[in-house]
Amino acid sequence: MKGTEKIIARIQADAKAQADAVLAQAEQQCAEIRSGYEKKASDAYAEKIRAGVKLCQDKVDSAERIARMEGRKDLLALKQDMVSKSFELARQKVLELPAEQYAALLAKLAAQAAVTGEEEIVLSAKDKAGVGPQVVQAANALLASAGKTAALSLSAAEGDFEGGLLLRRGSIEVNCTLELLVELCRSDLSAQLAGVLFE
Repeated sequence: MKGTEKIIARIQADAKAQADAVLAQAEQQCAEIRSGYEKKASDAYAEKIRAGVKLCQDKVDSAERIARMEGRKDLLALKQDMVSKSFELARQKVLELPAEQYAALLAKLAAQAAVTGEEEIVLSAKDKAGVGPQVVQAANALLASAGKTAALSLSAAEGDFEGGLLLRRGSIEVNCTLELLVELCRSDLSAQLAGVLFE
């Protein structure tokens, strides 16, 4: 029995050695496979991080561009509003001139716009009552001093505007209202006024 036990022990030892060798080889293969997949996982993780960082940066850049555009748009709107308010303030200041200066301004407008010197001056109801006769007299004086026909008259009609005047002869009308004059100045002076206000 001793020989049989030796043989069995020998077979067991050989089997254990083979099993240990197979197990060691399997563990080595598992370690290699694990290492390969860990590298792939690490590479995939790094790629995802890079893609995420790029996506975040793209979103930040896009948000910054949109914010800059909105800021410029808001600033432009503010500038346009300030320019509009400046022209409105100028119009209001003209309307608030002392009566003598305002009448002189209207007379000058009428004399410059007169073609024949025989037109009717149409004023707003307020201006007609306040400075109408002075405007006609001063405008005719300006025309006479320039050697032109000086027969402007005050119209019985009243204009539906706040300030300035209309010169009318038959169906022909020359618009010298403050509203129109301010609009004409706005197109010519807006850029200059913006330069003064914002630079």
